[in-house]
Amino acid sequence: MHFITGKHIERRTFLRGMGASVALPFLDAMVPAGRLGDSRRAFLAADKMPLICIEEVHGLAGCNDWGATQLLYAPATVGRDFELIADHPAKSLEPWRDYLTLISNTDVRMAEPLSAPEVGGDHFRSSAVFLTQSHPKQTQGSDLWVGTPSLDQIYAKRFGQDTPLPSMQFCIENLDQSGGCTYNYSCAYTDTISWSSPSEPMPMIRDPRVAFDMLFGAGSSPEERSERRADRASILDWIADEVASLRRDLGAVDRQRMDQYLDNVREIERRIEMVEIRNSSGEERALPEAPAGVPDTFKEHMEMMFDLQVLALETEMTRVISFKTGRDAQNRVFPEVTQRDPSIRLHIMAGVRRRFSNSIRSTNTVWQRWDTYSRRCRTQWLGTAICLSSR
Repeated sequence: MHFITGKHIERRTFLRGMGASVALPFLDAMVPAGRLGDSRRAFLAADKMPLICIEEVHGLAGCNDWGATQLLYAPATVGRDFELIADHPAKSLEPWRDYLTLISNTDVRMAEPLSAPEVGGDHFRSSAVFLTQSHPKQTQGSDLWVGTPSLDQIYAKRFGQDTPLPSMQFCIENLDQSGGCTYNYSCAYTDTISWSSPSEPMPMIRDPRVAFDMLFGAGSSPEERSERRADRASILDWIADEVASLRRDLGAVDRQRMDQYLDNVREIERRIEMVEIRNSSGEERALPEAPAGVPDTFKEHMEMMFDLQVLALETEMTRVISFKTGRDAQNRVFPEVTQRDPSIRLHIMAGVRRRFSNSIRSTNTVWQRWDTYSRRCRTQWLGTAICLSSR
């Protein structure tokens, strides 16, 4: 066994089979012999820190005067001994408060108009501003300009060049639009939050199957992946011999950790397959234009994409992820949170009521409905944070 012989497994270990290439999570057997006395967490801390950037279009209910009075995002007290009220979205992270920093009073001022022709186009600039904090050029042509590469790509260039995928870009809504959008802005500004250069937007991944194949099909041909899916075989079937061989060399804790990880891989693979079968059955879909691997419900899609991100970071296939959870000015309705109005309508209603309503009760009711929508968003990314912090 590795923990007896003193030999260690390389951190970049892959289990390979036809149409599959599965990276491993961090195992104690990967710690070099000279560092066996180090704790697993201390050894991981010495590695490069991952970065996840998540955009919530239209903002959330904590980002307004009413939300501030309810302490939806800000702690009740500030400083190292900050206090989180029971309903705070980060309350679930209380056990990891020593690793938690909450930053308030940020904004995207560069999404505001700087000239008369730009008035009204805030929604069509904001995604381009999110990770660049630069004012995008007003154009519908190919002369795109956002001033600087986005934060995630700057980080990937510095810390992601030794991973199989320097960065991954995920999204939820249909972003396959070309040409010009409203207010004389190219749709490219709305379709992505990642820019490799001031003029080069990065494509986003909407289909969970595409992300899964990027993570676990690297090194195989499209024909091999197609054959595997046609046979309804799991990628784990193709690497079963290598898994069995490796298990003999691992200690009990590592075996349990690897088995749990492989179970998670299989579970996500199964969920994607079930969605593809359901969406290819010929039944009417809520999202008829979406690829077969895209779930029709927002909740299921979000959960699947976040679970894929956890696996990507756990195996260090990448250290840098950007996630666009919606398209600005979208009209999507979320029945999962009993909302009858699209998110953009709720956002606008809340702002209009705040400005013009004489009824505080009426205004607060709209904000509370907006907070219900916001909780849908917070629940998803908090679950991911808890998963990552427990690794």
